[in-house]
Amino acid sequence: MPVSNIHETIIVRGEGITLDLILWRRHGVRGQSLVADALTLNPGLAALGPFIPPGTSVTIPDLPPQPAPAAAKVVSLFG
Repeated sequence: MPVSNIHETIIVRGEGITLDLILWRRHGVRGQSLVADALTLNPGLAALGPFIPPGTSVTIPDLPPQPAPAAAKVVSLFG
């Protein structure tokens, strides 16, 4: 998945904060697919370990557009 051109930068303010948690809080379930993109935007972040130190700036990619759902064929038993 390519990295989007729209990014938000946050400053970590608490203890025990992980990249997964940041993406979950910002984007919900769909944010879990952005871990690799977020690591690309933040070189050296992985070297800090699983918990991001307070005061660290983290750039978060925006969600890619969600594809439109495909039309489902309706089957009727009565006509």
